[in-house]
Amino acid sequence: MALQTETRSASPARGGRTAASLGWFAVPALVFFVIFAIIPLIGVVFLSFTSWNGLGEITLTGLDSWITALTSPVTMNAIWVTVKIMFFSLIVQIPISLLLGVFTAGTQRYRALLAVIYFVPLLLSSAAVAIAFKALLDPNFGMGPGLGLPILAQDWLGNPDLVLFVVVFVIAWQFVPFHSLIYQGGVRQIPASFYEAAQIDGAGKVQQFFHITLPQLKYTMITSSTLMVVGSLAYFDLIFVLTAGGPGYATRLLPLHMYLTGFQANDMGAASALGVILVVVGLGLAILVQSFGGRNRSASQLEGA
Repeated sequence: MALQTETRSASPARGGRTAASLGWFAVPALVFFVIFAIIPLIGVVFLSFTSWNGLGEITLTGLDSWITALTSPVTMNAIWVTVKIMFFSLIVQIPISLLLGVFTAGTQRYRALLAVIYFVPLLLSSAAVAIAFKALLDPNFGMGPGLGLPILAQDWLGNPDLVLFVVVFVIAWQFVPFHSLIYQGGVRQIPASFYEAAQIDGAGKVQQFFHITLPQLKYTMITSSTLMVVGSLAYFDLIFVLTAGGPGYATRLLPLHMYLTGFQANDMGAASALGVILVVVGLGLAILVQSFGGRNRSASQLEGA
């Protein structure tokens, strides 16, 4: 009895020491996060209350940079363009990546081969993808004239009515493979017994998809959607190389507007204010999308049963 009492009294102490030991492993990550995220963010917030051209003296100007950024019609247009790209990216990427992820999760060898081939676009840099599509869509020397198809010989990147949808297509072409991979992993985590039970009950493939696969992928879908939403606030290099924000302001979304304001208009104060807006909006949208999952993260494991 004495030995059992000593063991029980020692267990909490040992558990506390183990937790404290494991906590030290997070210190390097926290240090890097503070140095490369928190401190630069504090600097950006400070610069948003100043006037600075990037080279000269930094002057405190209060809310002047914020007023300049928020009252500019170009900023309002950039926000609207960002919202449209975010919306259409979700509409296009979610169903395609979901279906491809479910398809490539099969055990057949040809599906595994297709998954590897389709993952290739994600290995390319955004700048390379933009350069390739810019050449392919050239109305004089691109894919349309080369194949002799007049319908493809349009000025895709120079037409304000078409360019936004072209940008959404190029973004989807590059990033759908990544989200398909996420869904593929999610499907492979679903217990096979669920499908076996459904087959015994006479459920077909379509019924299994809607009553087992989709409910089980609830949190996978939330994670993927969060990455899409936050990623749509960071599309810079691809659009900068593909359209440079044009024609006019048709594809000048918020990150690109921030860059052009800071490094072309030499207004680092207003650009910093736009950067703070990006951080706040991105964090708010991420929390909003995550809230759709509710508090009970294990609930989806029971929905398909």
